[in-house]
Amino acid sequence: MLYQVYEFQRSILNPLTAYAQAQAHWLNHPMNPFLIHPLNRRVAAGYELLYRLGKEYEKPQFGLEYTRVDGVEYAVAEEVVARKPFCRVLRFKKLDAEHLSQPKVLIFAPLSGHFATLLRDTVRAMLPDFDVYITDWADAKMVPLSAGRFHLNDYVTYCIEFMQRLAPNLHVMSVCQPTVPVMAAVSIMSTLKDPKRPVSMTMMGGPIDPRCSPTQVNNLATTKSFDWFELNVIATVPEKYPGAGRRVYPGFMQHAGFVAMNPDRHFNSHWDYYQDLIKGDLDDVEAHRKFYDEYNAVLDLDADYYLATIKTVFQDHALPKGTWDVMIQGKPQRVRPQDITDIALLTVEGELDDISGPGQTQAAHTLCTGIPESMQKDFVAEGAGHYGIFSGRRWREIIYPVVREFMHKHEAKARSRKRQPA
Repeated sequence: MLYQVYEFQRSILNPLTAYAQAQAHWLNHPMNPFLIHPLNRRVAAGYELLYRLGKEYEKPQFGLEYTRVDGVEYAVAEEVVARKPFCRVLRFKKLDAEHLSQPKVLIFAPLSGHFATLLRDTVRAMLPDFDVYITDWADAKMVPLSAGRFHLNDYVTYCIEFMQRLAPNLHVMSVCQPTVPVMAAVSIMSTLKDPKRPVSMTMMGGPIDPRCSPTQVNNLATTKSFDWFELNVIATVPEKYPGAGRRVYPGFMQHAGFVAMNPDRHFNSHWDYYQDLIKGDLDDVEAHRKFYDEYNAVLDLDADYYLATIKTVFQDHALPKGTWDVMIQGKPQRVRPQDITDIALLTVEGELDDISGPGQTQAAHTLCTGIPESMQKDFVAEGAGHYGIFSGRRWREIIYPVVREFMHKHEAKARSRKRQPA
C-alpha cells in the first residue's frame, strides 16, 4: 500500500505543480506588463518555489562533453563497457585520444538512493588524468521481475566481475556505501589469488566499521530491529513500472530520510532560493537548481539488497568482526581483508561527515594487516562534510590532488613489475 499511497499523492500534486510552472513562466515572460513590479516578482518566485518543491525529478545526465589534457581539449563520449540487470559500467571515452596512455580508474558509485550522477564532479576532476569508468546502478522499479532478485552477494559478485573485466593495472575508488562490498570483493580476489586484482583501492566516506563515531544513520539501523525495516520501509512496485511486483526500498523514503536529517538546512536553502529569485541573483538561483535536480532525483533499491545491507553492515558488523561469508559460485567464501598484501590502500574521510562518521573508513587500515605501511595512506579533509569529500571546492583543490598523487605513485610501481598470483 505504501507505494500506492505515494502514487496517489503524486497524481494529486502533478496538476498543481503544472499550474505553478505555467504561472511562473507567464509572470516571468517579457510580455508581462507587470514584469518589473516588486509584487509580480514575489508572486512569480512563490510559484517557482512551489513548482520546484512539487515536481518529479528524473535521472540527471552526466553532461560531461569535453575535458582538457595538457592544454588540449578532447570531446568526451559515454560508452557502455559492461551491462548487468542491475548495473552498467560507463566509460568516459576521450575521442581522438588513442595516443594518451592514462591509468584506468573504476569509480564505484553509491547504491543508496541517488543516481551515479551525484559523482559528476568526481568524474570531471579525474578525467584529465585518468581513463575513467563508473558504475551506473539501475532503478530497481525499472528492472523486470524476470531479471531475478538482487542481493548484497550479487553486489560483491558484480564488483569482482567489473574489476576482472577492466584489469590489468586498474585502480578502484569507492564512495560511501560501496566501500564495504568493494572491500569484500578485493579481499576475496586476494584470498583466491586472482591475478586480475586491482593495483590500488581508494575508499571514501564509507561504513567499513560503523561502530566508530556512529551517526544518525547508524543509530537508526541499530535501534530498530531487522523485522521493523522489513515491515515498515519495504514496498511493492505498482503496475505502471517495468519492475511491477518487485519488493523495494523506495527512493522517496530514502529521500525523506535524507531531508529529515537536516530539515533546517533544507528549509533555509529553499528560503534563500525564494529570496534570490526576487532579487534576480541568477548565479545562486542556478546553483540551487543544479544541486536539487541531483539531490531530489532518487532510485529504488531491491529489498533483498537493502535488508542484507542493514543486517550485514550495520547490525551484525560482519566485516570488522570477520564473520562475513559471501556466496561465490554457490559456495560460501569468508571475507578476509588480512589476505590483501599487494594492493595499495588510501582512505579519505571528512572531518564533519554526518553520514559516515570519522574513523569508520579509516578502520580499513586496521583490517588490512597484510598491506605494508608504505602502501597505506589515510587522509582527513578538514571542514569537509559527507558530500564535500567527492564534490565541490574541497574535493577539487584539497582531496583530489591527494588521490591523484596516490594512484600515480602506485601505478608507476605496478607497471615496473608484472602482476603475479599472491
